[in-house]
Amino acid sequence: GDVVVAKTDPPLLSLVAAPVAALRRAHLVNWLQDVYPEVAEALGVGRGALVRRLYGWLRALRNRTLNSAAINVVLGERMSEALVGEGVPAARIRIIPNWADGDAIVAVPKATNPLRREWGLTDSFVVGYSGNLGRAHEFETLLAAISVVERSASDPSRPPVRWLIVGGGALQAEFEAEIARRGLRSVILKPYQPRERLGESLSAADVHLVSLRPSMEGLIVPSKIYGVLAAGRPAIFIGHHDGEVARLIARAGCGVTVAEGDGAAL
Repeated sequence: GDVVVAKTDPPLLSLVAAPVAALRRAHLVNWLQDVYPEVAEALGVGRGALVRRLYGWLRALRNRTLNSAAINVVLGERMSEALVGEGVPAARIRIIPNWADGDAIVAVPKATNPLRREWGLTDSFVVGYSGNLGRAHEFETLLAAISVVERSASDPSRPPVRWLIVGGGALQAEFEAEIARRGLRSVILKPYQPRERLGESLSAADVHLVSLRPSMEGLIVPSKIYGVLAAGRPAIFIGHHDGEVARLIARAGCGVTVAEGDGAAL
């Protein structure tokens, strides 16, 4: 009669939780923050026929645990559609989007935001990217847009847009190397900020970027969008026009979507 909630950290935890829950006659709820092994496949982890067979075996086992669960909680419509496509009954799926703490993250007016002063952004229009820059994201679109804007500046010492990148991730070092190689001058790099300053950090930008590779749609939902909206800022989504974040932005009228690779549009 107990309820066992199995998340996806570590991935495929349901493979262990499902037989234990069945043995103890507990109700299994799978809470999927991401969908494995599809994420690993989409990121190109492993090659060859043997790896493909392994992924197929894991997917079949995973699907059995999803079908045996009382409920499978997913983060959005695209993820729900992906599971239905794998044969999981819609009646066993519930959508509960991730969220931000609206008490911890509030909109801080630009005029009184201490981080805008500390970071020299008082008189700038600021485009922000906050959080993880990982393998599920790409940065070429961003670099192309920065290059276009810098070339259009009448005074190179006063760029019309400042690009504030706060955070880190697997691609951060490569991103910083490309900034240096291209000689881009309008990018400001900052480390992750303390949780108590997250509202100030997110409010330091006039608009935020959120990105996801189209191949990852239905497998991952960039949760940074919820912090951006809690801070009262619009978002530009770089990715599939029918992606989860793109749908949210269109439904709420809180930003725009541009295709991956279209730096000019950004």
